Amino acid sequence: MEIDHGQLDQALAARLMSQTKASNIIDLSAIRVACKDCGLFQLCLPVGIGGPDLELLDSIIKRRRPIKRGEHLFQVGDPFQAIYAVRSGSVKTYVPTEDGYEQVTGFHLPGELVGLDAIHTDIHPCAAKALETTSVCEIPFDRLEELSDLMPTLRHQLLKIMSREILHEQSLLMLLGKKNAEERLASLLLSLSDRYQQRGFSPTEFNLSMSRNDIGNYLGLVVETVSRLFTRFQDERLLTVQRKHIRILDLPRLHALACQSRSCARKPISD
Repeated sequence: MEIDHGQLDQALAARLMSQTKASNIIDLSAIRVACKDCGLFQLCLPVGIGGPDLELLDSIIKRRRPIKRGEHLFQVGDPFQAIYAVRSGSVKTYVPTEDGYEQVTGFHLPGELVGLDAIHTDIHPCAAKALETTSVCEIPFDRLEELSDLMPTLRHQLLKIMSREILHEQSLLMLLGKKNAEERLASLLLSLSDRYQQRGFSPTEFNLSMSRNDIGNYLGLVVETVSRLFTRFQDERLLTVQRKHIRILDLPRLHALACQSRSCARKPISD
């Protein structure tokens, strides 16, 4: 459901005039069922907002048509107007280099937000491209700010998400600066495993929507090294690979491999 600004303003005013009663609070399990396929669950599930608040949040969301593989959500230099929540599929972010190539900066799965890095400058510093057919929710940022003024729990959750982005950048710097090639690939696989598990999917079986070239680009490795490492991991019975399908056979050993250097963080990076 979408409403215009006037309708939303009236709804916001009504929200200020009333107190949310306990009977209006939606049970978390009910929200989980309603939002299990929605990329916005990070915004609504952890904060346990009430029924009227949830309706206000839903009223500003634009459900966009599915984006085909290779299509862009936004390009470098586009004006910042909204953030995007991945509902299904996956998205990669990248920065074009001077020599015409791409520097991959992240892979985004269902339930993750894209575009937060443009808030400061009001211009997107990177591009976002669908790695497969992908569905997203578009959240106009000005409308989201208005709701955040009324819903402190929503504002707090946004700050937590931004803090996580900062931690991710720090983890990526450590990954690229301190870890060797096999540690880097193991860390990425563990990150994907953990993120899929958080979404209720299998932590040991999933598809890699990104290409070997993208993986190598992101990890600072040549594609031949990535392919060789996948072969080695299979030979060592850490995992099996069938095209894009990955099955992790030994999570503890994979974690030990990712953490064999002193620079290992407690948890793998998450995008």
